[in-house]
Amino acid sequence: MERQTACRRAQLLNGPGPRPGAAATLGADDLAAAFDILLRPHHALVSTVLPGMRERRWGRVLAIGSSGVAAPLPNLAMSNTGRAALAGYLKTLAAEVALDCVTVNLLLPGRIATDRVAELDAAAAKRRGVTVTDIEIESRKTIPARRYGDPDEFGAAAAFLCSAPASYITGVALRCDGGLIRSL
Repeated sequence: MERQTACRRAQLLNGPGPRPGAAATLGADDLAAAFDILLRPHHALVSTVLPGMRERRWGRVLAIGSSGVAAPLPNLAMSNTGRAALAGYLKTLAAEVALDCVTVNLLLPGRIATDRVAELDAAAAKRRGVTVTDIEIESRKTIPARRYGDPDEFGAAAAFLCSAPASYITGVALRCDGGLIRSL
């Protein structure tokens, strides 16, 4: 039963984000759903593994967020809200467990060539009455690297944050976005 629960939590942590939509259209149920999708599964999983990490005096907590944490993304109000809450929780936790040699970080993807980005591009194309290729070209123009990131590049950043050499990096929201977000 515990293995099934852990598998379910992993699915929730790696599933698609909440539906697109404007902030002005959000109701109380939408906000609750954003927290249920983007904060509660992380909290549940961390609560399960953190005691053992602290006891062993070694551990890595790495959550995947969104560049919307650094700069809220248009038409993704539920995602922006839930991911900002996750970022606040993780930053607070990082300070609480640092003395136990546990790092807590957040990795923020920009436009990484994943099924989720393809889904968002298709939705944008449909909404605007253009082709997906038109959306991709337009999107790439907003990224200084002029391309979507490769999942392997994103994975390498995640692997580093989980490695022993990254033991002094904690409480960080690292963007892997090709320069998409223009702030430091």
